[in-house]
Amino acid sequence: MKEVLKRIRKIEIKTNKLVEGLIAGNYHSIFKGRGIEFSEVREYIPGDDIRTIDWKVTARFNLPFVKEFIEERDLDIYIVFDCSASNEFGFEKSKKEIGADIAAAIMFSAIKNNDNVGLCLFTDHIEKFIRPRKGKKFVLRLLRELIYYQPKNKKTNIENSLIHLSKIIKKRGILFIISDFLSGNFEKPLIFLKNKHDVILIKLSDNRERELPDIGYILLEDKETGEQVLINTSDQTFREIYNKKVEEENKRLFNRMKKFGIDIIQIDTEHPFYVPLVKFFNLRNRRR
Repeated sequence: MKEVLKRIRKIEIKTNKLVEGLIAGNYHSIFKGRGIEFSEVREYIPGDDIRTIDWKVTARFNLPFVKEFIEERDLDIYIVFDCSASNEFGFEKSKKEIGADIAAAIMFSAIKNNDNVGLCLFTDHIEKFIRPRKGKKFVLRLLRELIYYQPKNKKTNIENSLIHLSKIIKKRGILFIISDFLSGNFEKPLIFLKNKHDVILIKLSDNRERELPDIGYILLEDKETGEQVLINTSDQTFREIYNKKVEEENKRLFNRMKKFGIDIIQIDTEHPFYVPLVKFFNLRNRRR
């Protein structure tokens, strides 16, 4: 338990610095609440919008008074996290470890803005679903679940998981789906979710998945199926075909998401995750 707390504390310290310095302000301006609610009445100050004048109070005191409103946030933020075996891959850090750091940064940004945070862990189906709540203590619990949860299955089925997720989440929310998205066709349930929720994909990848090194014969194993294959990485033609196929699949995914109006962020394990994350926030801010 001490090791668990130590690791979570380390993630908290690291991501909180990023939230304070880079993410939180953009997060707040991008993800608005459901509306505004009345706060109080105060005396008119030159420059105030005359449309906010409360004429009843003004008539009573014979002085102009205006209504003040505050943003009613109460957003539901969901971290939808791929726990399948393919996300265990990575050279210095696995995709799952990087994904946990990203999830933590989003969670701490959310609680800083008094939003509710929920968690969904999936493989070939939804394995764990925790409904959103507020507070730092609750977020630390979610992080513990995310980091130390042992999935029951190794395989991925994003399509099946998203279909079930759409049935569970009734109220509109913001969904950050963190995965390597190596699973098959999941566009239909994703579009269905997008029509009701704000959906953002965070695609995790490792350079060694995209470009094979020239190191001779190697035995590759699919972590999800256990299937093994012997390949010759010194074969330049094979490497070129492989690299081209991976690049084409990646472009296809990004082009399809652009067509459907779904934001997608590429995160590489070998680079700091906050760089593309902050870039996304900045771009989205400018689009508003």
